Amino acid sequence: MFDFLADHQLYIVMLIVLLIWAGFVIYLFRLDGRISKLEEMIQPKPDQPVAEKK
Repeated sequence: MFDFLADHQLYIVMLIVLLIWAGFVIYLFRLDGRISKLEEMIQPKPDQPVAEKK
């Protein structure tokens, strides 16, 4: 097992970097979805009447 890790250090580093990038991309997609939901809550849709403020 340790021989494999010692012989393929570059691949291990590349795998770790790939996992970090994948986690970052997933985080950004989830964040974008949450922001989109908040934007929909804040802005009324065009076919809905806008409530007047008193």
